Amino acid sequence: MKDTLVDPATTTTTATERPATERSTVEHSTTERSADYAIYKPNSRGTGGVVRFGLNHAKGSVFVDAANQSGEKQFDWENKITMKWGLTDIGQALATMQGRLPQTKLFHQTEKANSTFELTPREDPERAPYLLSLSRQEAADKSVRKVVIPLTHGEAAVLETALKVAVCRIIGW
Repeated sequence: MKDTLVDPATTTTTATERPATERSTVEHSTTERSADYAIYKPNSRGTGGVVRFGLNHAKGSVFVDAANQSGEKQFDWENKITMKWGLTDIGQALATMQGRLPQTKLFHQTEKANSTFELTPREDPERAPYLLSLSRQEAADKSVRKVVIPLTHGEAAVLETALKVAVCRIIGW
């Protein structure tokens, strides 16, 4: 499945026509879900991934979706991993990006699956300053899917800002 993005300022574009690290997508149902902040990390080995964050006004939550790379600058959205974040989850991620927590580890369990999100700062100056991972283990067959991407300081700053705005909108301030 080709990842198609909608740019409100122009017309429909594809992942290959815009910079590889960031894109904002706009859902057709703007009353329920705002524009997403997506961090795309394709690579030449085909082992990259994408993680996107979207505010859902109707559910008062941020949805975090992740997909593995399925081809050259294409992502497997049909087999995406989704995690629903409430205010406490958002606060954990913000606290890590602000240096108040050494790491974020979120674990959500349902009858169908267990999902985990990790945001880990890294000290190596030769590497991206954060590593972000989202995984899901299916309860039925215990299969695991995982998406791991590096996060730059700039991407973390934008994510931090987006999550702060999400908190204000969820609370209604």
